[in-house]
This record gives sequence, structure tokens and C-alpha cells, in this order.
Amino acid sequence: MVNVYSLKGKVVGKVEMPKVFETEYRPDLIQKAVVALQSSRRQPYANMVGSGLQSSADYFGRRKGAYRMTINRGMSRLPREKTGGGGLGKVRLVPNSVGGHRAHPPKGKDFTKKINNKEYIFALKSAIAATQDKTLVKGRGHATEGLAEVPLVVEDIFAKISKTRDVIEALNALGLTADLERADNKTIRAGRGKLRGRPYRKKKSVLIIVSKDEGIFKSARNIPGIDVAEMNTLDPELFAPGTHAGRLTVWTKTAFEGIDKLMEA
Repeated sequence: MVNVYSLKGKVVGKVEMPKVFETEYRPDLIQKAVVALQSSRRQPYANMVGSGLQSSADYFGRRKGAYRMTINRGMSRLPREKTGGGGLGKVRLVPNSVGGHRAHPPKGKDFTKKINNKEYIFALKSAIAATQDKTLVKGRGHATEGLAEVPLVVEDIFAKISKTRDVIEALNALGLTADLERADNKTIRAGRGKLRGRPYRKKKSVLIIVSKDEGIFKSARNIPGIDVAEMNTLDPELFAPGTHAGRLTVWTKTAFEGIDKLMEA
């Protein structure tokens, strides 16, 4: 049995631990699933198929007596623009011409990695189960001082909080003050990332899971390190950022009770 806490941090009931928390801890599958999710967000790298070829230029032969042929005209025998009123313009299309396509462009690479559906589901269950292991939670870097237990289950009214101040007060009452302070300290990134719009490294803090958004998304989105997710949007990366399982998680009572049914669907 797991305690259910009020917004003041008091025990107001108990709920049975879902069976999904009995899943074996498989860090290899969790890493595979998270990497697959990350790879699907990476943009494929390749050149545009028609790059440098979007021109009216053409090559008209040399000894056929054809209209616009280039032999004996003091110009290169290469694809040339068709200018208005006849005649030929600049060389186009070929790699050594101005505005032509590249000689050896990128051949294209799809960075997406595949994962079997059963492996993905097992990885998600394993990542969820890892949130109850206090050793893994502490190993991720979370501040566990003052925590009564993990995972934390709070009453459903938590999902209806509409003010950021009230969310912080509730999290502090649950013993999460140290972890919120830890995530509030951002550091300057080393390397070129500072020049590319991502100068700071930010830590992940509490993951809040609700059955339905009733105001908590807007009220919690501005708290550093906090993520909020509905039941139907869960994925392994939420529970294991950077492939490291054991994220500090807060569940609403309805979401906690319904996780088994969701995993069976």
C-alpha cells in the first residue's frame, strides 16, 4: 500500500501499488527506447533533390545544326540558359558553373532508430517501476532529503491548481523543496552550444502525472525542471531523461490507480 497525501503534505488515505511497479528493471531496454525517441526528432540530413537544377538551361548538341547550338560561337559547350528572344545565357546545371548543383552533395542519412513494440512497452513499464527505487532516484541526482517515500501520490485536487505559487507550496509540503532548489541552479554550457541558442544546462526535477489536465499544465510550466504529463502521453523519456531511469515522480490518485489499465490496453 502507498500513502495518499493532501496538498498540505498530510496522509489522507492509502492506495494499492499497481502491478506495473513489479516490472523488472532493464536499463538496456530503457536506453534503447529513449534513444529511439530522440532519433525520431532528429532532422534527416540530405540535399534537396533538385538543388542547382531549377533552371531553363539545356545542352543542344554540337554538330546537328540545331537551334541554339554552341559550336563555333566562341562559348563553352555546356548547358546554358534559354534567354528571352532566343540566344543563350550563362552556364547552369553543372557543378562547375555559377548557381549549379554541388559536385558531391550529401547522399542523405536517416537517423531514425527502430524498436519493437513489445520492447518499447516493456521499457516504459520498467522505467515506471524504477521510479519507486529510492537508490535509482538518488543516483539520478535528485535531492531525496525530506521525502517520505517514492513515488509520491497526491489527491486529485492537485491537478486543478491554477496558480504557480500554489503548486510550489504543495510541492514544498510534500518534501520536494531541496530538489526544486537543485533544479533552479542552471549552469553555463561548455563549448559551441553557447553560440547556438542553448547557453545554459538545466536540470530535470519532478515529473507530475495527472489523468487529465485541469489547470496544472499552465500553473507548473514555468517552474524550472518540472514536467507535467497526462496518462495518454507517457513515454520512457519522461521517466528516464538522458536514458537514466529513476526520475522523481508525483502522481495524482486517479492516475496512479489507472496506470495498470493503461498498460494493458
